[in-house]
Amino acid sequence: MVLYYSFMVQNLLLQHSSEKLHLKIDIYDESGIGGGASGIAGGLLHPYSPKVRLLWRGAECWKECLKLLKIAERVVDKRNSNYHNVQLDWNLCESIIRRRGILRPAMDAKHLDILTNNAQNCLPSCKIESIDKDAAEALVPNIQVPFNSVFHMPEAVNIHPLCYLQALFLACQDLAEKNSTSSFGGKELFMHKKSIDRLCDFEGEYDAVIVCLGAKADLLPELSGRLPLRTCRGVIAHLQLPDNAGETYPDHGPSILSDAWLAVQGPRDILVGSTWEWKSRNYSSVVSAEEASTALEQLLPKASAIYPKIKDWSFVGAKAGIRAMPPLTSFGSLPVLGRIDDLVVGNHSCKYWFFGGLGARGLLYHGLLGKLMAQAVLFNDETLLPVELTSWKK
Repeated sequence: MVLYYSFMVQNLLLQHSSEKLHLKIDIYDESGIGGGASGIAGGLLHPYSPKVRLLWRGAECWKECLKLLKIAERVVDKRNSNYHNVQLDWNLCESIIRRRGILRPAMDAKHLDILTNNAQNCLPSCKIESIDKDAAEALVPNIQVPFNSVFHMPEAVNIHPLCYLQALFLACQDLAEKNSTSSFGGKELFMHKKSIDRLCDFEGEYDAVIVCLGAKADLLPELSGRLPLRTCRGVIAHLQLPDNAGETYPDHGPSILSDAWLAVQGPRDILVGSTWEWKSRNYSSVVSAEEASTALEQLLPKASAIYPKIKDWSFVGAKAGIRAMPPLTSFGSLPVLGRIDDLVVGNHSCKYWFFGGLGARGLLYHGLLGKLMAQAVLFNDETLLPVELTSWKK
């Protein structure tokens, strides 16, 4: 049996386990699928750093992301076409992916040089093109281009994280149901919308426990203060263009990455983010009026420096979440994975694993690292995980 705290690895466990293995996966998540910080993210997805440098194992991560996006889209299409025959606890979006690309403007001469050099090493499957002011304005009228050069990622996408996560969970349910009657083993998947107070309570009940609690991992007594993670609360502002306002955001217009990012949801619908409140212990997704006002004061000047028309848009709400930010290494800020048996009191008939520290890049890393973690757990072999991600234990 395997217990899984959140959601990312379950599909890979189901896919990569032997047909002869009876696999029971229990998911414990008090907030439900996508109820944490992952579900309220901006959803801008690409394999590059803010300086458009290819991230650690970026090509592999991007490839796995595209696979999971196809799986999620197939589930949405299937469920929507059979809507009257399927009972859902939530409403799936008509489309979970907005394929319009992303623009990354250079803000000063030094920044321009760095972006230019890094862009030369882009992936063929996610190109980075340098376009001039006229080409940029053809995509987004009135966009500000300080140095007559903007870096365009036409294959980058903007996804709806909550619907994406929910669609992947439905895909996992379908896969478990398909294999539930296997003559060899069978697969079972259960969702428990509840919290767990202590890891040691699972001793003797499961063969393996994978902790994927994000920033809330520090609330477990066995892990409190023992993980190399920093908490950071981020607020995202939701803006809409009033009906009586004139020029809408172009339907073909890409989202924008700058000192503040603009994740375009539609011609009159934009998310702007994100603030960074380090060491926050406020795990609530609720944003007070005071916190929202402070966030707008930080975000709107940055957003309007690139897209001045955002000043005509109206604030309609805000959401927040806490990221678990990993330590900085020579390879960049990498997630934290590995066995944590030595942190849990007990005889360890149950094997304990940790999967966290994805920071603001969970949408990029989850596919590849979920596959590697699933393999490590199934074979009970931590060496199957990249040493860069387990070195924190030393």
